[in-house]
Amino acid sequence: MATEKLNIGIILGSTRDGRVSPQVGEWVKGIAEQRGDANYEIVDIAEFQLPFLGTTDGTEPGIAAWNEKLAGLDGFVFIVQEYNHSITGALKNAVDFAREAWFNKAAGIVSYGSTGGARAAEHLRGILGELLVADVRTHPTLSLFTDFENFTTLKPAELHQKNVNEMLDQVIAWSGALKTLRPS
Repeated sequence: MATEKLNIGIILGSTRDGRVSPQVGEWVKGIAEQRGDANYEIVDIAEFQLPFLGTTDGTEPGIAAWNEKLAGLDGFVFIVQEYNHSITGALKNAVDFAREAWFNKAAGIVSYGSTGGARAAEHLRGILGELLVADVRTHPTLSLFTDFENFTTLKPAELHQKNVNEMLDQVIAWSGALKTLRPS
């Protein structure tokens, strides 16, 4: 009996002008698609035009579309950049605009920044834990100094491809296992 492929969203965690997260997301997606083990798609939080949580009556179409998108995914890869030792406000806001759509899913994190974005990834791990998202161990970290040309053009070291594949192995395994906990 054939098993249906999992759907994995590669979530871009920044909305600012001049962001490099689309480059990182496309790079991860390119590696992922070579695997053929799941359906991978870029999910850009900027496209949903989410208002600030608590400043709205919740009827904006982007809120419903965001939750619908997340509900249709089995797992995630977050592209996380470090701002002031944490994740972006836009990513925190987007995460908070959903709840049940996150439950019992898995996530990997690819981070970047002056210290590889490690502090932002650690903050995100705590947030995801509260939402019943199992984050996986392998965590590719990209340095603005060595993996980007002029801090703007992604040119990752070759070793990162191995790390991304290991992370994806874990995301796929955990996403498949956790799918059994969610209602069909």
